[in-house]
Amino acid sequence: MRIDGSGTLRAGCVLCPNPGPMTLEGTNTWILREPGARGVVVVDPGPHDERHLERVARNVQEQGAQVQMALVTHRHFDHSEGSRYFSELTGAPVHAVDPDMRVGGEGLEDGSTIVADGLELGVIATPGHTDDSICLLLEADGAILTGDTILGHGTPVIDGDDGLAPYMESLYRLRELVREHQVRTLLPGHGPILTSPATVLDSYIDHRESRLEQVRDAVRAGAGTVEEVVDRVYPEVVESVRPAAASSVRAQLRYLAVKGEIPEGVEG
Repeated sequence: MRIDGSGTLRAGCVLCPNPGPMTLEGTNTWILREPGARGVVVVDPGPHDERHLERVARNVQEQGAQVQMALVTHRHFDHSEGSRYFSELTGAPVHAVDPDMRVGGEGLEDGSTIVADGLELGVIATPGHTDDSICLLLEADGAILTGDTILGHGTPVIDGDDGLAPYMESLYRLRELVREHQVRTLLPGHGPILTSPATVLDSYIDHRESRLEQVRDAVRAGAGTVEEVVDRVYPEVVESVRPAAASSVRAQLRYLAVKGEIPEGVEG
């Protein structure tokens, strides 16, 4: 399973050496460039790992190219913390939805098109993992850069108790875009590229709906707290990722309570 150096005609991955339970093999920084063009767009510079950021800058330089801008798919530090240093290295602005993540750059709005030396990227708002999460449609390659909305393997944590409803809507929207634009490849923020987008989106939606049914069953069986639901729904969860499981359960409980499917008191 090759991640570093993988990609499409216009997109290449530089893998940051920050593996972990929440980052999988590490953060994927994507270098995007129209064939024959000089201008480059870098997506998710990564954490403040100077060797990684310098490697990305050097990779661009060795192509005889120049970073025109960097984009951040969401605020989490493993995607954005290195933005300021990367901007200093390259002189390029960093654009993001969250104003705190920008470095001399502008906001990223749903439905807008980013153009850089012939390269075109469509911005897709996909809240859920975070409220500022976006994906990027690289239609010329039949690809979508998914940040942490879709991972190379596993599924992301939902950030915030109210995040599941928008996340489900984001998954449905991505599934429609995959069909509409005949997307062939998903380029995630962590893990390997995915070459069966429709199957992956169906699997993600089925997984979330299945988890919701497990949570419903746990509550029906008497689970009255988040921890009790975690014990029933994630019985083999390791301690290092138990907080993430609890975060997901809180979002699931909130989602079901808002829909009136469980008592609100279970959300505590």
